[in-house]
Amino acid sequence: MSNLLDKLSEYLAHRKGLLPLIGILLIVVNLILQFALEPFWLTTSNLLLHIGIIIAIIGLMLAWAL
Repeated sequence: MSNLLDKLSEYLAHRKGLLPLIGILLIVVNLILQFALEPFWLTTSNLLLHIGIIIAIIGLMLAWAL
């Protein structure tokens, strides 16, 4: 587990904007799905929106720490 965490932190240290970019992409995909598809559980629960916000915040916190 420690080895995996070391590799992940080394990878993300050189790509500080990757996680916030993925989070923003998920938020945009959620917005597109809201208007493009009929209501179903993914769009009514805003799952991609919530996951995108969490990933973006974690990415910003990691970028600041690294």
